[in-house]
Amino acid sequence: MKKLCSICSQSFECNSESGQQCWCSQLPAIMPLCAEQGCRCPACLTVAVNEKIGDFLQNNPVKMAIPSQYKNKELIQDIDYYLENGNYVFTQWYHRKRGFCCGNACRHCPYQHSNVR
Repeated sequence: MKKLCSICSQSFECNSESGQQCWCSQLPAIMPLCAEQGCRCPACLTVAVNEKIGDFLQNNPVKMAIPSQYKNKELIQDIDYYLENGNYVFTQWYHRKRGFCCGNACRHCPYQHSNVR
């Protein structure tokens, strides 16, 4: 079903009313549910989710685990990683979900590169 974004008025596909799972269910469930808030297109919802993720990361210590309801199964571009010159750059959110330093000196490591040799 076609819907209009409540933020930018762009048209986008939503499957929620056809009994299928909508594309937005793949994103971390970090947005509060509000009855007065309409659906958002992928671009606008990604911006809003990233704002909520930023708030979460800023307000919760690194040692705090990411709640399971915020974890998505698949990697999501612009949330878990972004592309830079054809390379994947993992975000702090991705590293916090993993829960430890992998030792690869990642740019956004929140663990002070504790396992880097």
